[in-house]
Amino acid sequence: MQTVLLGSDHAGFLRKEEIKGLLKAKKLPFEDLGPGQLDPGDDYPVYGKKVAEAVGKGTGVGILVCDTGIGMDIVANKHKGVRASLATNAFMAKRAKEHNNANLLVLGAEVNDWMTTEQIVMTWLLTPFSGEERHVKRLKQIEDVDV
Repeated sequence: MQTVLLGSDHAGFLRKEEIKGLLKAKKLPFEDLGPGQLDPGDDYPVYGKKVAEAVGKGTGVGILVCDTGIGMDIVANKHKGVRASLATNAFMAKRAKEHNNANLLVLGAEVNDWMTTEQIVMTWLLTPFSGEERHVKRLKQIEDVDV
C-alpha cells in the first residue's frame, strides 16, 4: 500500500484527524501534510497544492478534505499527473479507482457523516484499478491533456 498523503483546510481539519485515526487503526502508512493545527484563517489552495504536488511526483496517493470538497478538487486537478476525484459515496469512490485510477480522493467534511466517510475512504483505498483496455486508453487520453 502506498503512503496516504493527507491535507485539509480549517473546514476539513477535524475530518482529516478522524481519517488519520482510521489509517492508524488499520495500520496503513500515511503522512499528514497539514495543517498541523486548526487555523480558521487558513486557505484550502495551500494544502491542496502541497498534497497534489506530492501525488503528482509519485510520492503516494492523497486524500484532501475541505467543507464540500469542490475547492480542493479544483486545486488538485490543476497538477500534472493528478487524477483527483470528489466522492460523496462508496460507489463513486469505487468507480474513481476502477475506471479512472484516481490517485487522489477528495472529500467534503460537511457533506457526509463519519460512517459514510469511512466507507468512502476504505472503498477507495482497497479498490484496485481494473486495468481494462478501455480505461487504460482513456487514461492515456487524459495524460495527453495534461499541460
